Amino acid sequence: MTAAHPSIFQAVMADPQSITARHPEIFRTDWATRAKVLGTVVTSIGIAVAAVIFLDIEWSRVLTGFARLGQFVSVMLPPTYGSTENLFLYLHAMLETIAIAFLGTLLAAIFAVPFGFIAARNVVAQKAVHFFTRRGLDAVRSVDKLIWALIWINVVGLGPFAGVLAIMTSDFGLFGKLFSEAIEAADQKAAEGVISTGGSPLHRVRFGLLPGVLPVLISQMLYQMESNTRSATIIGIVGAGGIGAHFQEQIRLNEWQHVAFLTLLMLITVAVIDTVSTKVRFAIIGNERAKAAH
Repeated sequence: MTAAHPSIFQAVMADPQSITARHPEIFRTDWATRAKVLGTVVTSIGIAVAAVIFLDIEWSRVLTGFARLGQFVSVMLPPTYGSTENLFLYLHAMLETIAIAFLGTLLAAIFAVPFGFIAARNVVAQKAVHFFTRRGLDAVRSVDKLIWALIWINVVGLGPFAGVLAIMTSDFGLFGKLFSEAIEAADQKAAEGVISTGGSPLHRVRFGLLPGVLPVLISQMLYQMESNTRSATIIGIVGAGGIGAHFQEQIRLNEWQHVAFLTLLMLITVAVIDTVSTKVRFAIIGNERAKAAH
């Protein structure tokens, strides 16, 4: 089969007019599609230009900013943590950041699973229930983690507990949407088999849908765990615990070499978490499916 490919290609190239005449629908110019693509590109460029004008961006300041960025990089090298006491303090804060991200992600996934099934069209047939569940999840995830952190800080006070609640709340809406879409895209044959053998709607969900989508749900949770490690750093700046508070303090004190060390520590941590979560995803859903998802 592979050996026939060159001869077919040569035949097409030798007589392209006859091929075009026999299959005009394939070679016909699709002006409608081209117009849509061109319209999308022109609209995007127009919006970008309008945004630049609206924001009153001065390009001279942009060029000056790049020059100052080079100065900042020069004063950040080499990265250093200062004293040994600072090193242990930074490592402890980094572990706290990881704990915030892990607990927030885990709690969000646990709470989102039932709502993901309720929001799935192939589980709940009532349009009203489906509509209000989806809109509720959209409302929760439309608020950024940083805003949730500020809200929870005022509710429970400063500290890592507010960070956990901020990540949990924001990811609850995100996971609810992702989980419902994964459930809707799941193979329905197993669920239909459960019903055909006399199973109840609950049995259909428990034994027909959940085993098929569970690896996908876990894979999504692991991927979000890596992202939440970075988010936990940002919300730590406003007082939600973790290493973000040290970032803010060292920037305020102009200790740029310490800032560089904290940045390097963050990069290493995210890289390790990404490597571990990738291996776990490969083990759960298989190499080929995990590579495609990654």
